Amino acid sequence: MRLFVTDIKSLKIIRFRIINQSQKYPMRFAAFRFLVILTVLINIQTGFVCAQDSSRLRISLLTCTPGDELYSIFGHSAIRIIDSSNAGNDYYDLVYNYGTFNFDDEGFYLKFMRGKLLYFISLERFEDFRFLYQSTNRGITEQLLYLSEKEKEGIQFVLNENLKEENKYYKYDFFLDNCTTRLRDIIEKSKNPQPKFPAVMPGNTRFRQAIHQYLDSGKQYWSKLGIDILLGAKTDRVMTSREQQFLPDNLMMALEKSTPKMSLTTTNLYILEQDNKKDNLFTPTLCFSLLLTFYFLISLSAKPFLQTMLTGMDGLLFFLTGLLGVILLLMWFFTDHSMTKNNYNLLWAIPSHLVMSFFISNRKKTVKLYFLFTSLLMAVVLAAWLFLPQQMNNSLIPFVLLLMYRSAMRYYK
Repeated sequence: MRLFVTDIKSLKIIRFRIINQSQKYPMRFAAFRFLVILTVLINIQTGFVCAQDSSRLRISLLTCTPGDELYSIFGHSAIRIIDSSNAGNDYYDLVYNYGTFNFDDEGFYLKFMRGKLLYFISLERFEDFRFLYQSTNRGITEQLLYLSEKEKEGIQFVLNENLKEENKYYKYDFFLDNCTTRLRDIIEKSKNPQPKFPAVMPGNTRFRQAIHQYLDSGKQYWSKLGIDILLGAKTDRVMTSREQQFLPDNLMMALEKSTPKMSLTTTNLYILEQDNKKDNLFTPTLCFSLLLTFYFLISLSAKPFLQTMLTGMDGLLFFLTGLLGVILLLMWFFTDHSMTKNNYNLLWAIPSHLVMSFFISNRKKTVKLYFLFTSLLMAVVLAAWLFLPQQMNNSLIPFVLLLMYRSAMRYYK
């Protein structure tokens, strides 16, 4: 009884202090009361949703940080489903992964080059998935998705249907149909009403600029050069807000900002070790500049041996440049890759060089005119470098200068 009386007295004291404070600071008290009411309403709504959801499913999007290798430099996405009804067995906590391909597939490299390699959805335990990424020092961010019972069951049904042999394979397109866009489409179609995803990059961002951010951050300068050579002008098209979501990080941010909001919570699953990446001193710009300097210094010598060596080096230079041009033509006309069309690198990587390299010492007028035309074309390409419909890799400038210089020397020789 004494305890009860004491509690009543305490309540009276608290009530007196609250009234006193509300009279002394009316604006603060009004704000405090608003926050209390808002918190109660949110808890009531959350409790109501939870009470209505008997699926025992927890669905989240996993976004993995970029790795050191080219195939992992842009990150990765997967879906995690925890099914409490299966607690205690291997089907309790699973990851659905659309980024799987088979290295042992017959003709793997040819199919990859032609854009015909089939990717497929795979299923693995979350612990195995986490171990793989944590062991390679790649982080995982988990976003718990705001879904109703029916929507959760719909996503689980679609994913399990796609695991069937007749449904699991799809033709991968890095920009338009990849492991991230597949998950976006499933989430989008299962949610009612469908969420609206905002742009998460500036409105004038192009596909090439988006991937350059990752290549520069990962200091993948040679990979950046190779990608810029292989990808044509279509890569320089401005992305729509939806197309921006081909990158895992962009889909994660879009879910955070979607209407209605799709992400309930966002959690980094573990702490990464500090990784200080060292710069590669032998960048493409440095190597091509050294090559240009080497050619120039040798050409200054009148020694027969060095001049013979220079002729052989010219033949190799134009042979390799022509071979690259043939590859770019094949990538344009004979592959299913959507972004290797309309490649302006063919202005300097001229396929006919492959044949003319065998006539490098020929002094016929037609051969000399060919190299004169090549030299003039290289000068025009360099003058228009910043104005072409396709963004060219600036590290190629010393190489194009070399082609112009050696073509001119072949004409005057």
